Amino acid sequence: MDFWPEFLANSWGREFVAGGFGGTAGIIAGYPLDTLRIRQQSTAEGTAAQIFRRLVAAEGPFSLYRGMAAPLASVTFQGSRHQHLLLLVHYDFPSAVQAQQFYLLQKPPPELIPQPPQVLEHPSPPSSQALNAIAFQTYAILSRAVDGHCSSSNDPPSYTGVSLGGFGTGAIQSLVLSPVELVKIRLQLLRSPMGPRDVARSILRAEGFRGLYRGLTITVLRDAPAHGVYFSTYEYTREWLHPGCRKGGCESYGTMLLAGGLAGVASWICCYPLDVVKTRLQAQSRSCERYGGIVDCFRKSVREEGYHVLWRGLGTAVLRAFIVNGAIFTAYETALRCFFRANDNPATI
Repeated sequence: MDFWPEFLANSWGREFVAGGFGGTAGIIAGYPLDTLRIRQQSTAEGTAAQIFRRLVAAEGPFSLYRGMAAPLASVTFQGSRHQHLLLLVHYDFPSAVQAQQFYLLQKPPPELIPQPPQVLEHPSPPSSQALNAIAFQTYAILSRAVDGHCSSSNDPPSYTGVSLGGFGTGAIQSLVLSPVELVKIRLQLLRSPMGPRDVARSILRAEGFRGLYRGLTITVLRDAPAHGVYFSTYEYTREWLHPGCRKGGCESYGTMLLAGGLAGVASWICCYPLDVVKTRLQAQSRSCERYGGIVDCFRKSVREEGYHVLWRGLGTAVLRAFIVNGAIFTAYETALRCFFRANDNPATI
């Protein structure tokens, strides 16, 4: 009964919930473009504008949001690379200090500095938030485990540590996100309305548990380097725009937004051909397999449609990256400011 007030009184809890709001806003804002990207990658249906007009005319505007429940269910873990950025802002620093400095621009009182989480005699937070903690801790641990230059816990990891930490985090999170993206892609390409559970059950009946992990290898090959590029680009860009911010955490909101947008673009460009192959592999079912694997899909796609097919939909993905970043940061900042104001006025909680 008293779990949520106690959870939100803790800076760790507030950041988790704010991250959930940010991730949700990012998915809702960018999902129509994601649907257009998937359709561009899977078949030669035309430009994004042509697909948009045809899809809305034939199936209505809500068809652009078909399958959105699947990524929303894992929103605080995923955020499609961008959600990790929200936690990256605070990684390995006293999170309440960082948040107060950024959002309130003043030195926080000692009582706001978080202590190590204690075991509470209350229900656990939602599983998606627990997954968020796993992803965050995985990145924090890996980025420091491979970096021998951190003399103290307040020193940021080197760029090598950031890249390798992101690489490992992307590979590990693929184990959770691969089935989610498989269901999402199937729903986005369906012509008839179905829910995520219906699609998941049909895959299990037809292909077994292994069918839910169709495309896992290509997902790992895509996400591992993409996360490495994303984190390193973000860290380098924000330090370049605001020297010293990696250690002091005093960058502006505009700096974080621009760095996040550029990082998203860089990560998409480096992995986009793999993303096209992944979409095509996950779009097919065992009953109508067209491609025998990653190499076969690559060869057939290039032979039939040319090398440009590997970049089809990139413009849509890049536009979506900036829109998602803007939505995530706006919602995250707004939620966190509300939580800190509520913390300053406990009677409003």
